[in-house]
Order: sequence, then C-alpha cells, then structure tokens
Amino acid sequence: MEPLAERLRPAALDELVGQEHLTGQGSILRKALQQGKIPSMILWGPPGVGKTTIANIVAHTLEVPFYTLSAISAGVKEVREVIEVARKQGHAVLFIDEIHRFNKSQQDALLGAVEKGIITLIGATTENPSFEVNAALLSRCQVYVLKPLGEPELRQLLQQAMEKDVWLREQHIEIKDTAALLNISGGDARKLLNLFELVVDTLQEDEDPVVITDKKVMDIAQQRIAIYDKAGEQHYDIISAFIKSIRGSDPNGAVYWLARMIAGGEDVKFIARRMVILASEDIGNANPNALLLATSCFQAVNLIGYPEARIILSQCATYLASSPKSNAAYMAIGNAQAVVSQTGDLPVPLHIRNAPTKLMKEQGYGKNYKYSHDYENNFSAQEYLPDEIAGTKLYDPGKNAREEELRRYLKAMWKEKYGY
Repeated sequence: MEPLAERLRPAALDELVGQEHLTGQGSILRKALQQGKIPSMILWGPPGVGKTTIANIVAHTLEVPFYTLSAISAGVKEVREVIEVARKQGHAVLFIDEIHRFNKSQQDALLGAVEKGIITLIGATTENPSFEVNAALLSRCQVYVLKPLGEPELRQLLQQAMEKDVWLREQHIEIKDTAALLNISGGDARKLLNLFELVVDTLQEDEDPVVITDKKVMDIAQQRIAIYDKAGEQHYDIISAFIKSIRGSDPNGAVYWLARMIAGGEDVKFIARRMVILASEDIGNANPNALLLATSCFQAVNLIGYPEARIILSQCATYLASSPKSNAAYMAIGNAQAVVSQTGDLPVPLHIRNAPTKLMKEQGYGKNYKYSHDYENNFSAQEYLPDEIAGTKLYDPGKNAREEELRRYLKAMWKEKYGY
C-alpha cells in the first residue's frame, strides 16, 4: 500500500490545502491552468508544502505529455532524451525535482529547449534559486514561493485524511492531542500524514478505538523516525544547532553538529553557504577575516567535494566559532531598513547628488560637496543623510577590540554628532 501522503495527493487545485496566494481563485497559476498554458517555473519552498503536488496537478489538468526527472538520479543524458521526445511530440512539460542539485552543465542542457518552447519546465527546490539556478535559466522561469503550512492547514489535512482515506475510515480514531503531530511535522504535509499513519498503524493493533495523545505520538516518533533526514525536521534542527554553536563560540559543539550533517550526506554547499552568512551576521567587523575565510571555504568545497571537503568545513567552522563576535553590521542594516520603511523615499541632499549635465549643475546638484581627500585625515564633516533624519546613528560598533578601534576613529572624526 502506498504511503498515506501519496494516497491523498490532490489531483486538482481545489483539493490542495494551503498556498492560496498561488492557487486560489483569481491567482496567476489558476488562471494559467484555466487558459491551458503555463510558464516555465521554479517552485521554491520547504519540504512537504505542495511543490510536487502542483506539478502533478498540472499533469492532470493540461492535455500535454508530462515527464518527471529527479536531479538526484538524472543527468544531461536523461534531460536530452526527454527534450528529444518532446521535440518529436511538439511540446511537453518536464518536472525536475530538487533542481538545485543539477550542476551548471545539466542546467545549461535545458536552456535551448525552454527558450524555444519545446519544453515547459517546472523545477522544485528547497534552496534559494538565486544561488542554485543559473541566471540564464532563472531568467526564463517564473519563481513562485511556497509557504510552510500553518496549524489550520495541518489540522485540515488530518481531518481530510480520516474522511477520505479508505484504510483510515475503517479505524476508530479519536484525536485527543495534536500538538506533537503538528510540531514534529514542522509545516510539512507529507511528514504529518505519514507520521499520522505510522501512529495509527502502531496503535490499532492494541487499541480500539485508537486514541491519539501527544505522549503516544512522541514515543512512537522517537522509536521509528530516522536519525537524519535532509528534507525533514532534523535537517533544520541540526543546522540550527550548528549555527548556534558557532554563534556561541563553542568549536566543539560546532564540529560535532558538522559531523552529524556530514554523516547524513548534507550538501556541502548548504553548510558552507550558512557559514558565509554567519561570518557577516554574527562576526562582522569584529573579525573581517571571517568572511574571507568563509567565502574561500564555499569556493573550495565546491571544487573538492566529499570526503575531503569535511576538512575544509571543519577548519572554517572551528575558526568562526573561535572568533570574536559582533552582530553590529547585521543590526545596522536592520536599523536602516526600519528607517526607510518609516520615512519612505527621502530626497538625496543636493550636495551629494551626481551632476553629469550642465542643467543639473545649474540646479545645484553637487554644489558645496567637500571631496574628503582634499581635507586633513581624508575627512570632511558634512551631512550624508537626508535632512529629515540628519544625525541618526544606524551603525553602533560592537564591544570588541577591533570595533572599539572603529568606534574611537568615528568619535574622533564626528565628535559628538553620532554619540560614538
């Protein structure tokens, strides 16, 4: 018997739970399906939120040949075979699951066929397509973002399962608690339904009716759920533990969680990319070399791959964990964005506007601008913010040796203006 999530997979948009912004009445995707023609698209979102389901709905709705490939097992050869078949048929829809796992040459193999309309591509990814999909291919696709399912949608799925599934209808089920089911599923519909089926299957041997409580769900889940699932909750829990260990300056915790991810076959690029982000978010100007090392790590592991990449990842993780920490740069851009959202598009002060034409110069563009290098210490005290927010301090250096040095410099230059 197929898993419950497969047995209940919707065949029409009206049956899909969640993603109303994409599939609801009047939505772009629904209109495209009603017109019988969809654009090439990348469906980006966490596991179990409907990416594969939407592709299957397209297959059931459109009367065109439909082919599916998994980027885990398929290569350029398989892609070209589908394209050749589609060329002979006139047109086909090709669904590629985990398209972020395709390398550049594999993605390039799709370009011509997508551009000429031989295939309509539907790619599914859990990773940011800006990083993982070639710019040329990405420019030929619409990117649709799928959201994690909330508690109401997850409860609706449980109710649907008990009402629609033949096997579940035969069981006498009483759900007393749902917190454990919902928490373990983490917004993943597939994980929720398969866990629900596992719990019912385990309990129905000894209970009639089957009474589901949080304690029973936790006991069964701990016994039966895999240690590490790259597409599931453990993926997010362990990367969270890894990042928090580095942020907390514990190289021992960092390298342990790194080893757990390596043992689970986690994508080296995913690990390295998270360290690049952390190097700016949590270390920043307390140690600018952290970003350089993390960026070099990202480039190196892409060249090397497993198993040797583990050494490079370990070097970077232990260095970042052992580095002084500051989130001042991260807070600065947050502060600046908050000001922008509150004050809108304030005009650029005239003296720091560009003046490439005579008319602009006559209107005062660039007038009274002081070129810093013409002054002592390469500094001139002038206003660089719009009048409405003049003197606003957005960057507050962290309390560490390197940023205290920056603070002293800024105070010496700006005196009391920004309160450094």
